[in-house]
Amino acid sequence: MTDLETNIGKLNAHLERFRAEGIRNLIGGASVPAASGATFETHSPVDESLICKVARSSAEDVNTAAEAAKVAFPAWRDMPAAERKKILHRIADLIVERAEEIALCECWDTGQALRFMSKAALRGAENFRFFADRAPSARDGQNLPSPTLMNVTTRVPIGPVGVITPWNTPFMLSTWKIAPALAAGCTVVHKPAEFSPLTARILAVIAHEAGLPDGVWNLVNGFGEDAGKRLTEHPDIKAIAFVGESRTGSMIMKQGADTLKRVHFELGGKNPVVVFDDADLDRALDAVIFMIYSLNGERCTSSSRLLIQDTVADAFLKKLTERVNNIRVGHPLDPATEIGPLIHKEHFDKVTSYFEAARADGATIAAGGQRVGDKGWFVRPTLFTGATNDMTIAREEIFGPVLTAIRFRDEKQALTLANDTQYGLTGYVWTNDLTRALRFTDALEAGMIWVNSENVRHLPTPFGGVKASGIGRDGGDWSFEFYMEQKHIGFATGQHHIPRLGA
Repeated sequence: MTDLETNIGKLNAHLERFRAEGIRNLIGGASVPAASGATFETHSPVDESLICKVARSSAEDVNTAAEAAKVAFPAWRDMPAAERKKILHRIADLIVERAEEIALCECWDTGQALRFMSKAALRGAENFRFFADRAPSARDGQNLPSPTLMNVTTRVPIGPVGVITPWNTPFMLSTWKIAPALAAGCTVVHKPAEFSPLTARILAVIAHEAGLPDGVWNLVNGFGEDAGKRLTEHPDIKAIAFVGESRTGSMIMKQGADTLKRVHFELGGKNPVVVFDDADLDRALDAVIFMIYSLNGERCTSSSRLLIQDTVADAFLKKLTERVNNIRVGHPLDPATEIGPLIHKEHFDKVTSYFEAARADGATIAAGGQRVGDKGWFVRPTLFTGATNDMTIAREEIFGPVLTAIRFRDEKQALTLANDTQYGLTGYVWTNDLTRALRFTDALEAGMIWVNSENVRHLPTPFGGVKASGIGRDGGDWSFEFYMEQKHIGFATGQHHIPRLGA
């Protein structure tokens, strides 16, 4: 039996209960269908087969979940931080125990290759451990003495929060948002993307098995136009953490405006990787390929625009084209696969529409640009060359395994091209000139920049973008700044003068 056949067998065993029971909501600690009884179907992008039916929630379900989160909030807020820490570590332990199940289900649900998803659950566990260890100090503040007062600050959890997660790497991103919310003392209503509901359900069940009190974490499945909209408008939900498209982020901000809802957005990107001729070109080549073609290119931090200095462009692009043509497209549960299918026909149609857009604008399709097979949503990893920064393929976020290469003459032009975009999530700079790296990163409009490196996530550091790429930061204390309110208390240290009116 091959590794692929073995993995398919294991997957089918894990999917049995989903096929039999479907995916229900989890509200107030109870597994419940949508109040209306409505469901929708989720299909695998691998072969378009039915995975199971999923509860299709309405405003009524969100109202129930928000009420459960509101009721559970005071006790969770007031629980000793050391106790919250124990529960979050227990969640991490159970994630590790079910890591293989999580990885296999994620692959089947999203099309992501097992070589990347095999670590997703472990990264999720790390997220819980990281914030569990910070829970006891989450409310720590500062002592800011003045001549007449001892001024102290503290932080308190903001209350019930809504978390809306996307369909790309949904498990890891769910833990990234929910772990700090729980560590801070907030309660949660989680609405996962409708295209990838499997691992969100597994994660919520794990949390309850770990001893999380009822109502602290509520899972509501459904679509953005009904369940998502109600969540963003609900007066008892004090904040919304959202990962997804910039256009959707704008809609959520409008929907939350009437309740003055705090928002944290991790949105789109059209991220540049800038390769200068003095760089270590072999390492740069590896990083360029990894940061656009791993995870099927369905990642907000992908380096989707290659800005390559013209003095080395010909040789670099020749090697790049050869490597792209060698990337292995196949079944996501095959350990040899490097790229699996795109998430859904809707997204497949969007990504493949850019092949014709490239031709229309006069770019060259140096690699890929076509579907693979006639079943599932597979595409060849694609490389556009001969592009300019005003082309559609250089302006819009494609969110697939598609790279647009653009040549530049010098540092000044490279910076102009890099910043000439509505987005500003990440940037990648390859040069061995330290002073150039300092100059360039200082002027580059991006929330996160890596020099001579691919994206290497370090949890204590801030994660987030500028311009249309987002609002706010995740990671370390930055997460607590979002999920908590600052409070200032001034204690008089003596009998300072108080002005007397009407004496």
